Amino acid sequence: MRVLIVEDDFTSSKLLERILEPYGSVDTVVNGKEAIDAVRQALADNAPYVLICLDIMMPEMDGQEALKAIRKLEHEHGISQANEARIVMTTALDDPQNVVEAYYRGGATSYVPKPIDRELFLKLLKNLGLL
Repeated sequence: MRVLIVEDDFTSSKLLERILEPYGSVDTVVNGKEAIDAVRQALADNAPYVLICLDIMMPEMDGQEALKAIRKLEHEHGISQANEARIVMTTALDDPQNVVEAYYRGGATSYVPKPIDRELFLKLLKNLGLL
C-alpha cells in the first residue's frame, strides 16, 4: 500500500509513520501544496497513493483546499470514484463544521480525531479494506 501523510505537526506525522510503515511505503509532506505536488507526481508515475492521511489545519494550504485539488487531479486522470485514494482527514479541531465540510462535501473517505488512537485507526483502515 502506498501512503501519503500530510501533516505539519512533527509528532503527529511520526506517529502516523510508525503506524503505517509495516503496511507499505510511506511518504510525508508538511502542507497542502506539497501534497498536491506529491499526488500529481504519483499519478504521473502511474503509482497513485492508496491512502492519504490529510490534516485539516496546515500552513500555506489547508486540508480542505488540498482535498478538493486532489480529487480534481484524480478526476482529470480518469480515476473513478471506486478507485480514488482513500483520504482520511485528521483533525485536532473540536469543530464539526470542518469535519462535515471535508467528509460530506469535499470527498473525504473518513476522518479521525487527534491524538490518533492506534487501535482505532487500524480498525478504520480494516473497515476501509486497506488492511
